[in-house]
This record gives sequence, C-alpha cells and structure tokens, in this order.
Amino acid sequence: MTALPEKRFPSTASSADRPLTLRGVVEADLPELHRLDKEAFPEEPYHYFELRQAYDVHADRILVLDDGESLHGYVLFVTTSDGYVNWIKSLAITHDLRGRGLGRRLMLEVLRRLRAEGVHQVRLTVEPTNAAAITLYRSLGFDFEGGVHKHYFGPGEDRLIMTLGL
Repeated sequence: MTALPEKRFPSTASSADRPLTLRGVVEADLPELHRLDKEAFPEEPYHYFELRQAYDVHADRILVLDDGESLHGYVLFVTTSDGYVNWIKSLAITHDLRGRGLGRRLMLEVLRRLRAEGVHQVRLTVEPTNAAAITLYRSLGFDFEGGVHKHYFGPGEDRLIMTLGL
C-alpha cells in the first residue's frame, strides 16, 4: 500500500525540537509503533502480532506522528464494511508530548478524512477514568452513549462509548 500524504507541523517537543510529520504508517514503522503503544498503554498494549495484523488489513487507517527518528503518536481507525460507521480503535501520544494538542491534530485529520468518505458516525470507547481523553473527545463533539458499560472488554474492563455524527 502507498503511504498517505504527509502533513508537517512544528513540534513543541523540548528534545531537539524536531518538527513532527503526520503521515500514513509504513511497514518499517511496526517496531517503533509497538514501542509507542507499550509506552502509552503499559498495562495492556497491543501485542506485536496484533499491530502487524492491523497493518496488514488496515494500513491506510493508521496515521503516525514522526520526528524523523521516532514515532510520538498514532491513531488507528476502522470503518465498517457498509461505510456507515467508523471506530477509533486506538489513539496514543508519548507521555512527554501529551497535553500539546497532538491527539487533537490526529483526530481532526481522521474526522476530515471520514467526512470526505461519507462516513455517517464515528464511535470509540474510553476508560471512564481517562479524564484527558474524555475532555478531548467531548471538545470534538463526541457524546456519551449511555452510561458506563460494565465489563465491556471483559471482567473489570469498563468503558464509556462515545459517538459523533458526521
């Protein structure tokens, strides 16, 4: 698959202040994507093989933030076969760059692309205790679908489901 067009914007990173590029994932990114996912979600990261499979099936649905040396964020989004609904499967930003609008930039790009494709609804799940993520999604127009969904991903894995109509 061909990589998606790149978008460059300045980074506010204190480490070397290298500009970040928002681009489509490529196969060579998989080890770095796995590292990033483990950093962002240390208790339950994707296994390497899961990221490999996501790449094999949905490479055009993974955007990354790259400073030329390492990845600092990614979003994985998957549209249903009827093209009506899209699920945001994962959004991650490295700890050192959180709170700087990078998650918003990734999400805005995803929403722009989904609107252009004619997707009608975007859905995602979020941990009920993840206030930063909930604040981000609410600011983008997402609403809650019901209350907390107990054991959504198994015992003790409660989630909120949030939706946005496009």
